[in-house]
Amino acid sequence: MTTRIDAHCHLWRLSRGDYGWLSGEGLDTIRRDFEPADLAAVHGSAGVAHAVAVQAAPTVAETQFLLDLAEITPAIAGVVGWVDLSAPDAAETLEEIASPYLVGVRPMLQDLPEDDWIATRPSADAIAALKAGALRFDALVMPRHLAHLVRFVEAHPDLPVIVDHAAKPALGAPPDDPRHAAWRAGMEALGRHSGTYVKLSGLLTEMRPDQRTTPAAAAATLRPLVDDLLEWFGPSRMAWGSDWPVLTLAAPYGAWDAATALLLADLTAEERAAILRNNAATFYGLEKSA
Repeated sequence: MTTRIDAHCHLWRLSRGDYGWLSGEGLDTIRRDFEPADLAAVHGSAGVAHAVAVQAAPTVAETQFLLDLAEITPAIAGVVGWVDLSAPDAAETLEEIASPYLVGVRPMLQDLPEDDWIATRPSADAIAALKAGALRFDALVMPRHLAHLVRFVEAHPDLPVIVDHAAKPALGAPPDDPRHAAWRAGMEALGRHSGTYVKLSGLLTEMRPDQRTTPAAAAATLRPLVDDLLEWFGPSRMAWGSDWPVLTLAAPYGAWDAATALLLADLTAEERAAILRNNAATFYGLEKSA
């Protein structure tokens, strides 16, 4: 337990001023600073030793803020930052922010007006710089983006990609919602690419409240989805994360931890260790730091 890695969490300091999305409705409880000490408190009770800090603002300045925190916080094993991969100077920016702690880049695709941005807008120089820097790509997508993400993955099979929050399936929608079919087709297609991973994270906030009244209820809701992901990606390409503190909009850290234990209970000890630690270490190249 003490060697677990949280592959997806956030830290922010509101006075920095670039978290525009936090002004939205229903976010009052997380509209405050979240610092490494806060993260250590929840990780300590869950037996998590290391974390990947993921960008929460579309600015290079916020990425540098996270890299600075990683320099003084041993528990932060890596940072997934932000760079506009469509900008003419994207490759130069990646060179400027290069750091032993920078392990990947995440455009906030879910917030962009063009669903096909990932397949059409990043420059060849930017993608080449990602590959040259051994950086990974975090895909913050929803079902509507998946067909375009498949095109991107097929065009760049040598760029490691991880799908955040399992592409935010429409868990609370009725069975005939077209997002279900888009999610299944897209995720199954991505699962056929050996360099593509998926994060078991950020899913409680995609549920209706009645679907997550207890960890057991949440696990029951997620069971068919997790079974599909295990079939398509296998236990060797799934990494667990919390999406803390966004997670707390739906449930405490411990509730997600308990639901995860139920979801993984039928796997072997080796498979559980892969999902809870080893896959994140392998994907992000954290073997030496975590």
